[in-house]
Amino acid sequence: MEKSQLLEGKVDWRGRTATKDKHGGQGPSTLILGTFACENMASFVLGVTLVTYFNGVMHYDVADAATQVTNYSGTSYILTVLVAILADTYIGRFKAVLISCWIEFLGLGMLAFQAHYPKYKPQICNILDPTSTCEKVDGKNAALLFVALYLVALGSAGVKAALPSHGADQFDENDKKEAIQMSSFFNWLLLAVCIGGSISTTLIVWIQEHKGWDWGFFVSTLAMLFGAIIFCVGLPWYRIFVIKGSSAITEIFQVYVAAIRNRNLKLPEDPADLYEIDEDKEAALQAEFLHHTDTYKFLDKAAIQTSQQQQQSSKPIDPWRLCRVTQVENAKILLSMIPVFCCTIIMTLCLAQLQTFSIQQGFTMDTRITNSFHIPPASLPIIPIVFLIILIPVYDQIIVPILRKFTGIPTGITYLQRVGVGLVLSALSMTAASILEVKRKQVARDNNMLDAIPVLQPLPISVFWLSIQFFIFGIADMFTYVGLLEFFYSQAPKELKSVSSCFLWTSMSIGYFLSSIIVKVVNKATKKVTNSGGWLAGNNFNRNHLNLFYLMLAALCCLNFGIYLIVASKYKYRVQKSVSDQDDSRVHASKVVKKSQMEN
Repeated sequence: MEKSQLLEGKVDWRGRTATKDKHGGQGPSTLILGTFACENMASFVLGVTLVTYFNGVMHYDVADAATQVTNYSGTSYILTVLVAILADTYIGRFKAVLISCWIEFLGLGMLAFQAHYPKYKPQICNILDPTSTCEKVDGKNAALLFVALYLVALGSAGVKAALPSHGADQFDENDKKEAIQMSSFFNWLLLAVCIGGSISTTLIVWIQEHKGWDWGFFVSTLAMLFGAIIFCVGLPWYRIFVIKGSSAITEIFQVYVAAIRNRNLKLPEDPADLYEIDEDKEAALQAEFLHHTDTYKFLDKAAIQTSQQQQQSSKPIDPWRLCRVTQVENAKILLSMIPVFCCTIIMTLCLAQLQTFSIQQGFTMDTRITNSFHIPPASLPIIPIVFLIILIPVYDQIIVPILRKFTGIPTGITYLQRVGVGLVLSALSMTAASILEVKRKQVARDNNMLDAIPVLQPLPISVFWLSIQFFIFGIADMFTYVGLLEFFYSQAPKELKSVSSCFLWTSMSIGYFLSSIIVKVVNKATKKVTNSGGWLAGNNFNRNHLNLFYLMLAALCCLNFGIYLIVASKYKYRVQKSVSDQDDSRVHASKVVKKSQMEN
């Protein structure tokens, strides 16, 4: 076997060094995409139907139901950080995905079990009838509900945290051809989400509506089972990243501690005097080497080597007092990504409203396609999903190669440019949602149906009007979330690939939690103005002021985009120096991006 075929730092399932001809590549990554599609088929439906489940079956009012769902979603995304740290430091990405698949399978099975047996649910009643007594789920039944739900949250978090990084590990970033394939992998990852989501929002939603919640949860459980099996099938062909056993997160903290301890030391005039191990020694260790940069100079103090330390060079170095330049640069990179991360939170806040309030809007509208067939409101996301299923291959196979010829950038446009396009579209989506809500309420007013019960008397306006806001936000998803996954994965240190991917999921988590908070704050702030419970209070959407809430979110999106422009213009892409003379496609991409930034 030729040495060039060996992939240092990656092994097969038996622990032997992986090879290019037998392990990784597009074949195993396709199985990973299949697993992600199945997981999204199982869990995507929860985001669009749980509000109805909590409201209609567990007897929460709409605002509380929306809060429970956003809390669930937020918890799921924040747990990705915990799983990612475990994956990168202790158990590995493959094991993290495998364990998470079975945890999610267990949680979905428990939801199906509770939904099937009436004794584990509150008594059936009409929550829209003021004279009907509807008791909210409590006691052991509530415990069963939330244990099941948060097992799903934990399992889904594990898959989201480690699976994208494990999929990207199937490609060699030092190989130009595989580097381009890796970029395509992230596009296909969104396609897998769309395929799983399309089945989830059509088939499973239909099953829930016509066969019952128990059957819906059961099909989700089966989907997760298939996903776990598909993932296991690829085991003999995976490239499995070797974890060091020491925490890369700890190394980042060491930089801050050392910088604080050395805060009174003076930085040398020549950055070359900062501490770094010899390149020959580094090559032997197969360690990463990064150039010194002028950003966040206060962290450079962590690499100041005192005369006393130089004299004691034979003794082991205390990493909490002296860090390598490369270690400091890794800390700088993570710190510089935080502002980008913060600028994506508002977009998730908007997404939370589409998954809760917009779905509930649909229940007040005419859902008929023909006289005998109607579309469930929870299936509305299928419209942008179908469009994305068509657009993603066109974007990846046609648009990106064309853009690549003009820009010289392997991904067509820079990661941050892609994110920016999505942020603009999210503002347009919220603006469209506000305009549509004004129209919907006007129809209710014109037909004297402000107090109509949606189930008995839907408004004479088609539910497909809601597809406009879903359509615009779906395109925003394609640009922002895939751009963020690529951005965080490409910029992070090797040992923190899973953790870096969690920047996206953490952003979404904060957005969902912020959604729960902002709904309560808005209701409290507008309680006196509206002479009711606030803009979003109660179950009657015809009487509240959802249009003003959407308009407020659109304004926040515009303000957020203005801040993002400043942040993105100041960001300096990672430039890595290879110790060997081998070509490194990441270096080339970074230089092209940097050149593009200077020209702009």
